[in-house]
Amino acid sequence: MSYDDLMAMRPGVTFDARGEAQVLVWAPKAEKLQLQFGEEAKMLDMEPKDYGFWTLQTRALWPGDRYRFLLDGKGPYPDPATLYQPEGVHGPSEAFDLQEYEWSDRNWKNPSMKDYIIYELHTGTFTEEGTFAAVEAKLDHLVELGVNAIELMPVSQFAGDRNWGYDGVFPYSTQNSYGGPAMLQQLVDACHEKGIAVILDMVYNHLGPEGNTLGHFGHYFTDKYHTPWGDAINFDDAWSDAVRHYFVQNALMWFRDFHIDALRLDAVHAIKDFSPVHILQEIRQQVDALVRETGREHYLIVEMDLNDTRFVKPIEAGGYGMHAQWVDEFHHALRVSSGQERNGYYVDFDGVASLGKSFRDAYVFDGLYSDHRKRKFGIKADGIPGQQFIVFSQNHDHIGNRMLGERTSQLVSFEMQKLLAGTVFVSPFVPLLFMGEEWAEPNPFQYFVSHTEEELAEAVRKGRKSEFAAFHLEGEAPDPMAVSTFENSKLQWALIDQPPHGTMLQYYRQWIVLRKSQQLLRECDRNGLSVEVFGEKELLCIQRVWGRQHLVAFLNFSKSSQEVSLPFEHLSWHKLMASSDSAWNGPLEMPEQAEAGALTVAAESITVYANIINS
Repeated sequence: MSYDDLMAMRPGVTFDARGEAQVLVWAPKAEKLQLQFGEEAKMLDMEPKDYGFWTLQTRALWPGDRYRFLLDGKGPYPDPATLYQPEGVHGPSEAFDLQEYEWSDRNWKNPSMKDYIIYELHTGTFTEEGTFAAVEAKLDHLVELGVNAIELMPVSQFAGDRNWGYDGVFPYSTQNSYGGPAMLQQLVDACHEKGIAVILDMVYNHLGPEGNTLGHFGHYFTDKYHTPWGDAINFDDAWSDAVRHYFVQNALMWFRDFHIDALRLDAVHAIKDFSPVHILQEIRQQVDALVRETGREHYLIVEMDLNDTRFVKPIEAGGYGMHAQWVDEFHHALRVSSGQERNGYYVDFDGVASLGKSFRDAYVFDGLYSDHRKRKFGIKADGIPGQQFIVFSQNHDHIGNRMLGERTSQLVSFEMQKLLAGTVFVSPFVPLLFMGEEWAEPNPFQYFVSHTEEELAEAVRKGRKSEFAAFHLEGEAPDPMAVSTFENSKLQWALIDQPPHGTMLQYYRQWIVLRKSQQLLRECDRNGLSVEVFGEKELLCIQRVWGRQHLVAFLNFSKSSQEVSLPFEHLSWHKLMASSDSAWNGPLEMPEQAEAGALTVAAESITVYANIINS
């Protein structure tokens, strides 16, 4: 079997149309590899191939069978590319036929990136049940809200039943406590039926600690580089071809076999790869080939602590070709503008001045000196369209990384919450919401794990405490291992019909209606945007133009009402949204129509007017 033939195969166990199992394992460290399966622990010898691969074709293994591998008689270990771990990370793998599900989404079309309105959720805490089936039962709420894309925090198998998901150890698997792979396929199908795209959060920068057995099989890790989680995944050292194959095929599997619409790749700045073709670029090239084959559009979104446009520039322009990235700096500037404390990595941000810069330039630090980093940081994002930047007023990280996990609803006033939401929607970028923010959920979202190894659990507790040293916080962080920490982080669905939560929900719905119906807001156009910053007043004036439509937004972050001016004497303006209106329990009703000139806007408010420019 040639090198190219091996690289075209999918790792793990797959089944052909006749029901025959094909098994591919990369285990260059083994001199003998055996498949152990069934209640009788039957053994089948794997056949060695070149480059450390082992293969097997058999009719003895069927979907639903439990199996493991013996390496030179040691083990047994789960499949590195296991699709399902019904007994958790330490148990056997279960053979699963990816082709068995009958899809009903033949007519589904993935929305364009500029039209995404993303809703991030954690499967375990989104509902009381914490399963894929329970998420499916809440889809009508999301349809009524108006979002058209959900982003699932990582669902690859992790230790225990409680985890954010970033400690997964089997990238091909689907968490057993959530319902496993069949239920994920069903959820995606149901989402598509209701017009909702599905983004899956994947971690390609490290694997979790408990149950991580890949190192027994092959050179998946390298000590050439180190990351916050230990040795880096081996993307460019000796033996790295097979490791790259493992992760490229993983991305393709989610798109091809689970009909996932986009992957959000976690912390790609921690991926260490100095190959001529970066692993992200290779993934993009392979995804493009899949798109040409299937006709279905798929996106790659990255989170990174780098203001580096190489990641989002097209491959032909020397970039890695990622379709979009999260912009943490927009969030940081927005948070400081709202009057929250400036500590840790927030010390670099100067309220509305930084927020105005992020509106204009996406990156706040684009070659400027960062006092937090003690060096210049970032490059300019000129020429990168707005749909390649995803912004938010809160997400899992910036809530859960607080010591007590407080949401924005517990940190700022009701009026300020409305202003923060409106700021995201009026931006020329792609908006993202975090589950529950649409009704001002008061429960926290805290950091939780359920490791079964006590030494590891204690290490997590200590690491959590030291993490807050940079923020000079006193007190005790909630115990990540405690069941109560997990339970306290669940959404309270009963609140959505109660004041003021119901009002906030209607407010979010109206913003999403505007985002969809107003072409100027739909078009993520950075060119037709201007920003005026009034630092002493803690006020921003945002103007956006698209075609013949002109929009003016006043963002007042101060605790006082402010006098502002609508521009252009010859124009008359109509109100699109005012967070201070009585419909949203606000203190000041803004006029439906206004002439150019002086206008008073309420404290902690966003006021938006628009008109049609006469040619």
